[in-house]
Amino acid sequence: MSGFRFPVRVYIEDTDAGGIVYYVNYLKYMERARSEWLRARGITQHELFESGVQLVVHRLECRYLSSARLDDALEVSADVLTAGRVRLQFEQRVTRLGEPLCEARVDIACIDARRHRPIPWPAPLAELLHPTSAQSQA
Repeated sequence: MSGFRFPVRVYIEDTDAGGIVYYVNYLKYMERARSEWLRARGITQHELFESGVQLVVHRLECRYLSSARLDDALEVSADVLTAGRVRLQFEQRVTRLGEPLCEARVDIACIDARRHRPIPWPAPLAELLHPTSAQSQA
């Protein structure tokens, strides 16, 4: 699947006293990029939740390479590596002018929002993730 890029600016609230981005904020940037990845495909987290579906982080593997600083213009990627029946793996990077600052693999699971149990992707999302299987069933 094609890659998705999302621009982020580093604000004072993202940094520590030394003007360096606090480590957990890279994960927040990645969450925003995944949400915008969905939105660019016509699906919102709110709509999913209203229909009883929740997307949750199942597993996260992260590597910090360099620091971002106050006022830096960053780019956050969200590239789908694999898509199963209930799980999706993203490869994500936060970069500054092409320089990698943080890299992660993030596994997202689709769950029933009430029972907190895995469920298959809802139809609109399944069609995006598995276009050939949706076409073969038509």
